[in-house]
Amino acid sequence: MAGATTAERGPSGRGGKGDKGAKGPKGAKGAEAPKAPKRPKSPKPPRRSGPQRPGRALPRRVRLLASLAAAVLLAAGVVWALYGSSWLRVERVTVSGTEVLTPEQVLAAAAVPVGAPLVSVDTDEIAGRVRGRLPRVDSVDVVRSWPHGIALKVTERKPVLLIKKDGQFVEVDASGVRFDTVRQAPAHVPVLELAARDSPSARRFDAERLLREAVGIAGSLPRPIAEETLQVTVRSYDSVVLRLTKGRTVVWGSGELGEAKGKALTALLKASPKADHFDVSVPTAPAVSGS
Repeated sequence: MAGATTAERGPSGRGGKGDKGAKGPKGAKGAEAPKAPKRPKSPKPPRRSGPQRPGRALPRRVRLLASLAAAVLLAAGVVWALYGSSWLRVERVTVSGTEVLTPEQVLAAAAVPVGAPLVSVDTDEIAGRVRGRLPRVDSVDVVRSWPHGIALKVTERKPVLLIKKDGQFVEVDASGVRFDTVRQAPAHVPVLELAARDSPSARRFDAERLLREAVGIAGSLPRPIAEETLQVTVRSYDSVVLRLTKGRTVVWGSGELGEAKGKALTALLKASPKADHFDVSVPTAPAVSGS
C-alpha cells in the first residue's frame, strides 16, 4: 500500500506542483488567439500626365469669354462716352496772353469747332490757323480743358525795331521777322535809319544784312537803355550810332561784343548823367564828352 501512494505523486515527486506541466512552451499564453495576417497595401494608381477631362476645362473657357465680353463692352462704353455722348463736347473756348491783339481776334482765327467731341479736336491744326492768320502771334498752346473746354495760351511777338514805310511803321522782332504794320509807332521802340548807300561796305552788306545787324543791336540793349533809344542809324557794318532821349548820342560800332558795350554804356550814363556823347565802340576803353 505504501508503494501505491508514492506512485500517485507523479514523476516529479513534489506532490501537486506537478500540474504546472500542463502549460505549453515557455513564454506562450494558452488563452490568446493567433493574430490575423496584415493585408498588403494596394499600389497607388499612377498620375495622369495627359490632358484634363473636358469637364474641367469648360469653366476656364467660360471665364475667359466673360472677361473678353466685359472688356469689349467697357471699350465700347468709353468710345461712346468720348464720341457719341454729350458729356465730353466743346462748350467753351478761353484765350489768355494777349496784349495788342484782342481775345475775339484769336477766337476768330482759331475757329474751334464748338459742339464737337473734345477728344476729336485737332490742337495742332488750331495752333497752325492762329499763327497763320495772326502774324503777331509768336506761339500758341492749345490745351484741352476737360470736360468741356479748350484753352488758347498766346505769346505775342515783341518789336525791337521799327522800319518807317509810307508814313507807317513796320514792326520787327528780335528774330528779324516783320510781323505787322501800324500807323502809330509803339512807345519805347527805336526807328531804323539806313544811311549806308554811300558806304564802301554797301557792296558787301546789302540792306537786309544791315537790317539784321541793327535788329541784333537793338535786341541786345539793356532794357533801361532800350526804352530811351529813339533811333538806330546804320552807316556801315561797323558804324552804328544810337540816338537817345535828351539829345544824347552813342557810338556803338559793330554788333560785336554787345553785352560788354551795354554794360559800359550803363556805367557811363550813371557816372556822367549830363553828358551828351558816348563812345562804347571799344568797350574796354569807353569815352564820354559834353559833360
